[in-house]
Amino acid sequence: MISPGIFVQEMLTLYCIAILGWLARKRNILDKNSVGVLTRLLLYITLPALILHSLNIKLSLGFVKDFIWLITMSAYLSVLSALLAAWLRKQSQLPTEQKSVYEGLMIFGNQGYIGYAVSFILLKEQGIIYLTVFNICYLIFIWAYGIHLFTRKKDAANWREILVNPGILATGSGLILLFSPFTWPIFLADALENVGKMTVPLSMILVGALVANVRLKVFFSSLKNRYLWQSSVLRLLLFPMLLLPFTLLPIPFPILLIAFIVSGMPSAPTICLYAEKYGADTLFASLGVLLTTILCIITIPFLHFLIIQAYPFN
Repeated sequence: MISPGIFVQEMLTLYCIAILGWLARKRNILDKNSVGVLTRLLLYITLPALILHSLNIKLSLGFVKDFIWLITMSAYLSVLSALLAAWLRKQSQLPTEQKSVYEGLMIFGNQGYIGYAVSFILLKEQGIIYLTVFNICYLIFIWAYGIHLFTRKKDAANWREILVNPGILATGSGLILLFSPFTWPIFLADALENVGKMTVPLSMILVGALVANVRLKVFFSSLKNRYLWQSSVLRLLLFPMLLLPFTLLPIPFPILLIAFIVSGMPSAPTICLYAEKYGADTLFASLGVLLTTILCIITIPFLHFLIIQAYPFN
Protein backbone atom coordinates (compact mmCIF):
# COMPACT_ATOMS: atom_id res chain seq x y z
CA MET A 1 0.00 0.00 0.00
CA ILE A 2 1.28 3.44 -0.93
CA SER A 3 2.43 5.58 2.01
CA PRO A 4 0.94 9.06 2.64
CA GLY A 5 4.27 10.72 1.76
CA ILE A 6 4.60 8.91 -1.57
CA PHE A 7 0.94 9.61 -2.30
CA VAL A 8 1.42 13.35 -1.83
CA GLN A 9 4.46 13.24 -4.14
CA GLU A 10 2.45 11.45 -6.81
CA MET A 11 -0.38 13.96 -6.41
CA LEU A 12 2.07 16.82 -6.88
CA THR A 13 3.09 15.21 -10.16
CA LEU A 14 -0.54 15.27 -11.27
CA TYR A 15 -0.86 18.93 -10.30
CA CYS A 16 2.27 19.77 -12.32
CA ILE A 17 0.69 18.15 -15.37
CA ALA A 18 -2.49 20.17 -14.74
CA ILE A 19 -0.39 23.35 -14.59
CA LEU A 20 1.01 22.47 -18.02
CA GLY A 21 -2.56 22.28 -19.32
CA TRP A 22 -3.34 25.63 -17.67
CA LEU A 23 -0.28 27.26 -19.26
CA ALA A 24 -1.03 25.72 -22.66
CA ARG A 25 -4.56 27.15 -22.57
CA LYS A 26 -3.41 30.56 -21.32
CA ARG A 27 -0.79 30.77 -24.07
CA ASN A 28 -3.39 29.59 -26.56
CA ILE A 29 -1.34 26.54 -27.46
CA LEU A 30 -4.60 24.80 -26.68
CA ASP A 31 -7.44 26.90 -28.09
CA LYS A 32 -11.14 26.34 -27.44
CA ASN A 33 -11.35 23.78 -30.24
CA SER A 34 -8.35 21.89 -28.86
CA VAL A 35 -10.07 21.55 -25.47
CA GLY A 36 -13.07 20.01 -27.21
CA VAL A 37 -10.81 17.64 -29.13
CA LEU A 38 -9.07 16.60 -25.89
CA THR A 39 -12.43 15.93 -24.26
CA ARG A 40 -13.56 13.71 -27.13
CA LEU A 41 -10.19 11.95 -27.26
CA LEU A 42 -10.49 11.05 -23.58
CA LEU A 43 -14.18 10.23 -23.67
CA TYR A 44 -14.24 8.17 -26.84
CA ILE A 45 -10.75 6.61 -27.06
CA THR A 46 -8.32 6.61 -24.13
CA LEU A 47 -10.76 6.17 -21.20
CA PRO A 48 -12.72 3.31 -22.85
CA ALA A 49 -9.37 1.67 -23.73
CA LEU A 50 -8.23 1.99 -20.10
CA ILE A 51 -11.47 0.44 -18.83
CA LEU A 52 -11.35 -2.43 -21.33
CA HIS A 53 -7.70 -3.14 -20.52
CA SER A 54 -8.28 -3.06 -16.76
CA LEU A 55 -11.17 -5.54 -16.90
CA ASN A 56 -9.17 -7.99 -19.02
CA ILE A 57 -8.54 -10.28 -16.04
CA LYS A 58 -9.60 -13.71 -14.84
CA LEU A 59 -12.61 -13.64 -12.55
CA SER A 60 -12.32 -15.04 -9.04
CA LEU A 61 -14.76 -15.56 -6.18
CA GLY A 62 -12.97 -12.85 -4.22
CA PHE A 63 -13.58 -10.31 -6.97
CA VAL A 64 -17.32 -11.13 -7.00
CA LYS A 65 -17.44 -10.15 -3.33
CA ASP A 66 -15.47 -6.98 -4.10
CA PHE A 67 -17.90 -6.23 -6.93
CA ILE A 68 -20.90 -6.43 -4.58
CA TRP A 69 -19.24 -4.18 -1.98
CA LEU A 70 -18.34 -1.53 -4.58
CA ILE A 71 -21.82 -1.47 -6.14
CA THR A 72 -23.42 -1.29 -2.69
CA MET A 73 -21.28 1.66 -1.57
CA SER A 74 -21.75 3.48 -4.86
CA ALA A 75 -25.56 3.13 -4.83
CA TYR A 76 -25.73 4.09 -1.14
CA LEU A 77 -23.65 7.22 -1.68
CA SER A 78 -25.51 8.25 -4.85
CA VAL A 79 -28.94 8.09 -3.19
CA LEU A 80 -27.87 9.72 0.07
CA SER A 81 -25.97 12.58 -1.59
CA ALA A 82 -28.87 13.24 -3.99
CA LEU A 83 -31.37 13.47 -1.12
CA LEU A 84 -29.15 15.82 0.89
CA ALA A 85 -28.36 18.01 -2.13
CA ALA A 86 -32.05 18.24 -3.07
CA TRP A 87 -32.91 19.40 0.45
CA LEU A 88 -30.15 22.03 0.40
CA ARG A 89 -31.28 23.28 -3.01
CA LYS A 90 -34.79 23.86 -1.65
CA GLN A 91 -33.37 25.71 1.35
CA SER A 92 -31.13 27.94 -0.78
CA GLN A 93 -32.00 31.46 -1.92
CA LEU A 94 -30.21 31.19 -5.25
CA PRO A 95 -31.64 32.37 -8.57
CA THR A 96 -33.48 29.68 -10.53
CA GLU A 97 -30.70 29.32 -13.11
CA GLN A 98 -28.18 28.53 -10.33
CA LYS A 99 -30.17 26.07 -8.23
CA SER A 100 -29.70 23.05 -10.48
CA VAL A 101 -26.02 23.93 -10.87
CA TYR A 102 -25.64 24.16 -7.09
CA GLU A 103 -27.21 20.72 -6.70
CA GLY A 104 -25.11 19.17 -9.46
CA LEU A 105 -21.86 20.59 -8.09
CA MET A 106 -22.52 18.79 -4.81
CA ILE A 107 -23.59 15.41 -6.19
CA PHE A 108 -21.29 14.75 -9.12
CA GLY A 109 -17.53 14.50 -8.80
CA ASN A 110 -14.77 14.29 -11.37
CA GLN A 111 -14.54 10.51 -11.08
CA GLY A 112 -13.96 10.04 -14.79
CA TYR A 113 -10.76 12.09 -15.13
CA ILE A 114 -9.08 12.92 -11.82
CA GLY A 115 -10.68 9.84 -10.25
CA TYR A 116 -8.92 7.48 -12.63
CA ALA A 117 -5.63 9.33 -12.23
CA VAL A 118 -5.76 9.13 -8.42
CA SER A 119 -6.89 5.48 -8.45
CA PHE A 120 -3.97 4.58 -10.71
CA ILE A 121 -1.57 6.30 -8.30
CA LEU A 122 -2.99 4.34 -5.37
CA LEU A 123 -3.32 0.82 -6.75
CA LYS A 124 -2.19 0.89 -10.40
CA GLU A 125 -4.38 -1.35 -12.62
CA GLN A 126 -6.13 -2.78 -9.57
CA GLY A 127 -7.33 0.73 -8.67
CA ILE A 128 -8.71 1.21 -12.19
CA ILE A 129 -10.64 -2.06 -11.90
CA TYR A 130 -12.19 -1.05 -8.58
CA LEU A 131 -13.05 2.43 -9.81
CA THR A 132 -14.60 1.07 -13.02
CA VAL A 133 -16.97 -1.06 -10.96
CA PHE A 134 -17.62 1.75 -8.47
CA ASN A 135 -18.46 4.05 -11.39
CA ILE A 136 -21.20 1.82 -12.84
CA CYS A 137 -23.91 3.42 -10.70
CA TYR A 138 -22.26 6.82 -11.01
CA LEU A 139 -22.26 6.80 -14.83
CA ILE A 140 -25.95 5.95 -15.02
CA PHE A 141 -26.70 8.48 -12.29
CA ILE A 142 -24.87 11.42 -13.91
CA TRP A 143 -26.37 10.75 -17.35
CA ALA A 144 -29.93 10.19 -16.07
CA TYR A 145 -30.43 12.14 -12.83
CA GLY A 146 -27.86 14.74 -13.85
CA ILE A 147 -29.88 15.66 -16.93
CA HIS A 148 -33.07 15.57 -14.87
CA LEU A 149 -31.67 18.26 -12.55
CA PHE A 150 -31.44 20.70 -15.44
CA THR A 151 -34.69 19.81 -17.20
CA ARG A 152 -37.08 18.77 -14.42
CA LYS A 153 -39.15 17.00 -17.09
CA LYS A 154 -39.94 13.30 -17.07
CA ASP A 155 -39.57 13.01 -20.83
CA ALA A 156 -36.46 15.20 -21.20
CA ALA A 157 -33.82 12.52 -20.73
CA ASN A 158 -32.55 10.93 -23.93
CA TRP A 159 -32.28 7.28 -22.94
CA ARG A 160 -30.35 6.40 -26.07
CA GLU A 161 -27.76 9.03 -25.10
CA ILE A 162 -27.67 7.62 -21.57
CA LEU A 163 -27.18 3.99 -22.54
CA VAL A 164 -24.96 4.45 -25.59
CA ASN A 165 -22.34 6.82 -24.18
CA PRO A 166 -18.71 5.56 -24.36
CA GLY A 167 -18.28 5.07 -20.60
CA ILE A 168 -21.35 2.84 -20.33
CA LEU A 169 -20.45 0.89 -23.46
CA ALA A 170 -16.84 0.31 -22.41
CA THR A 171 -17.85 -0.69 -18.87
CA GLY A 172 -20.58 -3.01 -20.15
CA SER A 173 -18.28 -4.64 -22.70
CA GLY A 174 -15.52 -5.01 -20.11
CA LEU A 175 -17.89 -6.62 -17.59
CA ILE A 176 -19.16 -9.08 -20.23
CA LEU A 177 -15.55 -10.04 -20.92
CA LEU A 178 -14.82 -10.23 -17.20
CA PHE A 179 -17.63 -12.71 -16.56
CA SER A 180 -16.76 -14.79 -19.63
CA PRO A 181 -13.95 -17.36 -20.00
CA PHE A 182 -12.26 -15.27 -22.69
CA THR A 183 -9.59 -12.56 -22.68
CA TRP A 184 -8.31 -10.16 -25.31
CA PRO A 185 -5.69 -11.44 -27.77
CA ILE A 186 -2.20 -10.31 -26.71
CA PHE A 187 -1.79 -7.79 -29.55
CA LEU A 188 -5.16 -6.18 -28.77
CA ALA A 189 -4.51 -6.19 -25.01
CA ASP A 190 -1.18 -4.42 -25.58
CA ALA A 191 -2.84 -1.83 -27.83
CA LEU A 192 -5.55 -1.13 -25.24
CA GLU A 193 -2.92 -0.83 -22.49
CA ASN A 194 -0.76 1.64 -24.43
CA VAL A 195 -3.71 3.82 -25.43
CA GLY A 196 -5.31 3.61 -21.99
CA LYS A 197 -2.16 4.80 -20.24
CA MET A 198 -2.58 8.16 -21.98
CA THR A 199 -5.74 8.80 -19.95
CA VAL A 200 -3.96 9.94 -16.78
CA PRO A 201 -1.72 12.71 -18.25
CA LEU A 202 -4.30 13.81 -20.82
CA SER A 203 -7.02 14.06 -18.19
CA MET A 204 -4.89 16.34 -16.01
CA ILE A 205 -3.94 18.52 -19.02
CA LEU A 206 -7.66 18.84 -19.76
CA VAL A 207 -8.46 19.78 -16.15
CA GLY A 208 -5.81 22.51 -16.26
CA ALA A 209 -7.14 23.81 -19.58
CA LEU A 210 -10.71 23.92 -18.26
CA VAL A 211 -9.64 25.81 -15.12
CA ALA A 212 -7.82 28.35 -17.30
CA ASN A 213 -11.12 29.39 -18.88
CA VAL A 214 -12.14 31.25 -15.70
CA ARG A 215 -10.68 34.73 -15.21
CA LEU A 216 -8.83 35.15 -11.93
CA LYS A 217 -10.56 38.46 -11.13
CA VAL A 218 -13.97 36.84 -11.48
CA PHE A 219 -12.85 33.83 -9.46
CA PHE A 220 -11.56 35.89 -6.52
CA SER A 221 -14.73 37.97 -6.41
CA SER A 222 -16.79 34.76 -6.35
CA LEU A 223 -15.10 33.62 -3.13
CA LYS A 224 -17.65 35.73 -1.23
CA ASN A 225 -20.43 33.40 -2.41
CA ARG A 226 -21.25 31.12 0.52
CA TYR A 227 -23.09 28.62 -1.69
CA LEU A 228 -19.92 27.88 -3.62
CA TRP A 229 -18.15 27.14 -0.35
CA GLN A 230 -21.03 25.02 0.92
CA SER A 231 -21.13 22.91 -2.23
CA SER A 232 -17.33 22.54 -2.12
CA VAL A 233 -17.26 21.35 1.50
CA LEU A 234 -20.00 18.81 0.88
CA ARG A 235 -18.46 17.54 -2.37
CA LEU A 236 -14.90 17.25 -1.09
CA LEU A 237 -15.34 16.29 2.57
CA LEU A 238 -18.84 15.57 3.83
CA PHE A 239 -19.99 13.12 1.16
CA PRO A 240 -16.89 10.90 1.52
CA MET A 241 -17.55 10.86 5.29
CA LEU A 242 -20.87 9.16 4.56
CA LEU A 243 -18.84 6.04 3.77
CA LEU A 244 -17.09 5.93 7.16
CA PRO A 245 -19.69 3.49 8.63
CA PHE A 246 -18.43 0.95 6.08
CA THR A 247 -15.08 0.90 7.93
CA LEU A 248 -16.86 -1.13 10.63
CA LEU A 249 -17.64 -3.88 8.12
CA PRO A 250 -15.16 -6.54 6.95
CA ILE A 251 -14.44 -4.79 3.64
CA PRO A 252 -10.92 -5.17 2.19
CA PHE A 253 -9.00 -1.95 2.68
CA PRO A 254 -8.05 -1.38 -1.00
CA ILE A 255 -11.75 -1.38 -1.96
CA LEU A 256 -12.69 1.02 0.81
CA LEU A 257 -9.70 3.21 -0.02
CA ILE A 258 -10.74 3.72 -3.65
CA ALA A 259 -14.42 4.27 -2.81
CA PHE A 260 -13.65 6.74 -0.02
CA ILE A 261 -11.10 8.89 -1.85
CA VAL A 262 -12.89 8.91 -5.20
CA SER A 263 -16.06 10.05 -3.44
CA GLY A 264 -14.18 13.25 -2.60
CA MET A 265 -13.21 14.23 -6.13
CA PRO A 266 -13.79 17.87 -7.22
CA SER A 267 -17.03 18.76 -9.00
CA ALA A 268 -17.41 17.28 -12.47
CA PRO A 269 -16.83 19.52 -15.53
CA THR A 270 -19.89 17.77 -16.97
CA ILE A 271 -21.99 20.17 -14.86
CA CYS A 272 -20.62 23.04 -16.98
CA LEU A 273 -21.66 21.21 -20.15
CA TYR A 274 -25.15 20.58 -18.79
CA ALA A 275 -25.48 24.21 -17.69
CA GLU A 276 -24.57 25.43 -21.17
CA LYS A 277 -26.81 22.93 -22.93
CA TYR A 278 -29.91 23.49 -20.80
CA GLY A 279 -29.65 27.24 -20.21
CA ALA A 280 -28.41 27.36 -16.61
CA ASP A 281 -25.67 29.59 -15.16
CA THR A 282 -22.44 28.38 -16.81
CA LEU A 283 -20.23 30.87 -14.96
CA PHE A 284 -21.52 29.67 -11.59
CA ALA A 285 -20.84 26.08 -12.71
CA SER A 286 -17.31 26.92 -13.86
CA LEU A 287 -16.53 28.71 -10.60
CA GLY A 288 -17.72 25.73 -8.57
CA VAL A 289 -15.60 23.31 -10.60
CA LEU A 290 -12.57 25.59 -10.32
CA LEU A 291 -12.89 26.10 -6.55
CA THR A 292 -13.20 22.37 -5.81
CA THR A 293 -10.36 21.54 -8.20
CA ILE A 294 -8.06 23.93 -6.35
CA LEU A 295 -9.16 22.82 -2.89
CA CYS A 296 -8.72 19.13 -3.71
CA ILE A 297 -4.95 19.71 -3.62
CA ILE A 298 -5.43 19.73 0.16
CA THR A 299 -8.51 17.57 0.66
CA ILE A 300 -7.48 14.46 -1.32
CA PRO A 301 -4.28 13.86 0.71
CA PHE A 302 -6.33 14.59 3.85
CA LEU A 303 -8.89 11.93 2.89
CA HIS A 304 -6.06 9.48 2.22
CA PHE A 305 -4.65 10.09 5.69
CA LEU A 306 -8.10 9.94 7.30
CA ILE A 307 -9.16 6.59 5.84
CA ILE A 308 -5.85 5.01 6.90
CA GLN A 309 -6.44 6.23 10.47
CA ALA A 310 -10.13 5.27 10.48
CA TYR A 311 -9.74 1.72 9.17
CA PRO A 312 -9.86 -0.49 12.29
CA PHE A 313 -8.36 -3.62 10.69
CA ASN A 314 -4.93 -2.12 9.92
